[in-house]
Amino acid sequence: MIVSFIVYLVLFVGGIVVMGLAQGLADYNALVFCAGLASVCLSLAWVMRQPGGATRRANNWDGGPGAE
Repeated sequence: MIVSFIVYLVLFVGGIVVMGLAQGLADYNALVFCAGLASVCLSLAWVMRQPGGATRRANNWDGGPGAE
C-alpha cells in the first residue's frame, strides 16, 4: 500500500511539475504539457485501479469478500 501511494505521489506531483515547466519552454511546450497531463491522469488511474481496496466498503465492485 505504501508503494502504491509513492507511485501515485511521484506521478501526480511530477505531472504537475512537468505541466508547470512546459510554460517556460520555447519549443515543444504543448508536447511537454500533454505529457504532464497524461502523468496526472495515470496517477489518478493508479489510485482507482483497486475498487474497494483501502476503504473496505461492503458494496465494492468486484464481488469479492466484502460484497453482499
